[in-house]
Amino acid sequence: MPPESPDPRAFFTIGYGGRPPEEFVGLLRAHGVRTVADVRIKPERASMGAYTKAKAADKGIEKLLADAGVGYRSLPELGNVFLDMDDWTAPYSELIARAGDLLTRRLVELPGPFCLLCAEKRVADCHRRTIADHLVGRGWSVTHIE
Repeated sequence: MPPESPDPRAFFTIGYGGRPPEEFVGLLRAHGVRTVADVRIKPERASMGAYTKAKAADKGIEKLLADAGVGYRSLPELGNVFLDMDDWTAPYSELIARAGDLLTRRLVELPGPFCLLCAEKRVADCHRRTIADHLVGRGWSVTHIE
């Protein structure tokens, strides 16, 4: 049984890229994650079927997580709208700096600990790091699962 998080403002981030579903679920369980917050702008277009947000909750990522006892919430408002740009980091960082509290409002109401989910395996390559940095600046603590 995973340990209870002593910090109610602790959260995680994870990328599923290159991970078999069993490994992905095992990592979430090992860290005691209660809810996955999907921060992909178009989760229905995932390239790996197990991680696709299907039309029905009994398929794709929602089924994978439900079978593991983990909740799921899609938060496309936190998706990277600048991903098609060569240097998306600057405009996405500016967006979060200007509207981060509004964009993260639904996120911070999730049952915790929650875990930000995106495709990129390495947090250094992903916009979830910018979201995490914003929350850390507001008193949260983060662990990046890599």
